[in-house]
Amino acid sequence: MLRAGKRVLLMKRVLFVCVENSNRSQMAEAFARIHGGNAVEALSAGSAPSGRINPRAVQFMHELGYDLASHRSKSLDEVDGEFDAVVTMGCGDACPWVPAKRREDWALQDPKDLDDAGYRAVRDDISQRVRALLASL
Repeated sequence: MLRAGKRVLLMKRVLFVCVENSNRSQMAEAFARIHGGNAVEALSAGSAPSGRINPRAVQFMHELGYDLASHRSKSLDEVDGEFDAVVTMGCGDACPWVPAKRREDWALQDPKDLDDAGYRAVRDDISQRVRALLASL
């Protein structure tokens, strides 16, 4: 909970989910932290986590000054509580139900096999979508 003058602002909780939790959901979590600051608790997880962050995700987030190497690939089993928003990245039925006030599926292409320009395009799309999501919460 944050205090702004005499108003009390409740921190928004946002969860980003994809199967491996190594690319898209990790970048979305990072952008929520970047764009939301202290007003957002951003988490990401996977239904079948790979156990590692894709080195290309680390590289392309580093270009923007964010150290994704400090993240780790997590399972949905490690996440609890209710969220203001749960966003899936296009993993469809592989993502189990998580309590949320709002749900979205962004159906983003997995960038792991894309060339550098394609990877950056997905990264930048995620940034814009996260910014819009946070503005609407």
